Parts: sequence; C-alpha cells; structure tokens
Amino acid sequence: MDNFSEILNYQWSKKKFLCVGLDSDYRKIPEELQKLPVTEALFRFNRAIIEATADHCCAYKPNSAFYEGYGLAGLEALIRTNEFIRENYPEHLLILDAKRADIGNTNLGYVKAAYDIFQAHAITVHPYLGREALLPFLEDRDHGVFVLCHTSNPGAAELQELKIDGTDLYQIVATKVSQEWNQNQNCGLVLGATYPEQLAEVRKLAEELPFLIPGIGAQGGDLEQTVINGLNHKGQGIIINASRSIIYASSGHDYGQAAEREAALLSEAIQTIVNNCRP
Repeated sequence: MDNFSEILNYQWSKKKFLCVGLDSDYRKIPEELQKLPVTEALFRFNRAIIEATADHCCAYKPNSAFYEGYGLAGLEALIRTNEFIRENYPEHLLILDAKRADIGNTNLGYVKAAYDIFQAHAITVHPYLGREALLPFLEDRDHGVFVLCHTSNPGAAELQELKIDGTDLYQIVATKVSQEWNQNQNCGLVLGATYPEQLAEVRKLAEELPFLIPGIGAQGGDLEQTVINGLNHKGQGIIINASRSIIYASSGHDYGQAAEREAALLSEAIQTIVNNCRP
C-alpha cells in the first residue's frame, strides 16, 4: 500500500485517527541515548517510540526542522527513521512536516527530496505562492499535500484572519484548495486544534478534505471540540496530531512504555468521541 488516499482511508476504516509527531530533539531524549552519536541516538529514540505506538495511531509526522538542525547527522536519522516506518509499518501514513513553498522549478527539488529521499507519503506546504507554484506537489496523484490553512500558534490570526471583501483569508484558502486545487483528490488542510471555531467553519467549506490537526496535548487544544468540529459527514476526515505529550511522556528508561500509554489513552479518547458523533 503506497498511495496517500488508500492508506488514509484504510486507517480510518480501522477507526485510527491519531498521528504521532516525531519532533525528536537530541537535547530532550533520555540521557542514556545522549551518550550515543546524534544519528544513532535520534534513530533509536524514534524506533522505540514507533514500535510502542504503532498499534494506536494511523500516521507519523516527523518535523524536518528537528533533524535539519543537526546537519548531516540529523538528516541521516530522519532518513533511517522513515525507512524503518516504510519497511515495518507500510500501512501507516508518513507525513513530512516541512512546510515547503517556492516557485515551481524549486519545488521540483522539494518534491524529489520529500518523496525519493525521505520517502514520505505526504508533505505540508504553504499556500502563499499560489496553485501554479505548487503544481509539482498537486500533480502527483499518489502523494498528499497538506496546505496550511489556520495554524495552531497564538499569532496565527495576524495574517490568516485578514479580511478580503469581508472573508477571512484562511476561509479563502480553504475554499480554493477544496474547489480548485484538489483535482487529483490528494489535498488536505492543516488546522490548529487551538482554534475550534475556525476548524468548524473550514469543515463547512471543505467537506471532503482530510484535516491534519496539531495543537492537542502540549499546546492545550480541546480534544472533544476538535473532533466534533473536524469530522466530516462520514464520521472521518481527521488526523489528530500529538507530539511532545507522547514522545516525551517520560525521560527515563520507560520512555517507550510511557509513550505507548499516552498514545493508547489519546487514541481511545478520540475513538470514543467519534463513535458518539456518528448517526
């Protein structure tokens, strides 16, 4: 199974909605691993987290910044991590959180890196350059494109809620992605759990699109409102991401077990709300 949409629909059919964010920071991983070189330490940490949480999630989302910051050693850890996921958990979605965007020719390089080098099934992108620039991503039918719409950070409204002829910019983005950019049925939107009202508004504008939703856990998003406002008419459509609250649940020898416990609790909580929402 290698197609973005096929994997996502398969996981939703299994009632899996949790995404584990692999925001792995060498400075925060257990001290026993910090005795190792960066590449080996990050990879072993990620491997333990993945093995512990795979039964409870539908996707993994490594944020490339945490690996790029360590240069070649970090990039090698990211490549090895993604290879491990693809080889051992091929039915899990692998989302590269890289937030790429540039002119079209440059995006060709980003596409090659994301899909050939890092082996991702999907990537996050900025919409600011417009559809034409993002065509190298949008035209690839097998890979997903999660477009930033209304993000989870406190300052998101500064630009994303600017009004244009009475309509907020994030709503315009949602409408364009849903109606004009999604010709290959491979688009999704990134929407922060910390803005549940905006999440509900976007679901009305983009009924069929999958939502990648950060902001649960350490950022304090309300889980129940996030699930209720994000679900589509099929009782699906959401990928709820949690990173720090899962991967750093313990800094001791039991970090894997602690991550499994947190992932299991969150996944079960999501499934309970989903089941209660279904007609």
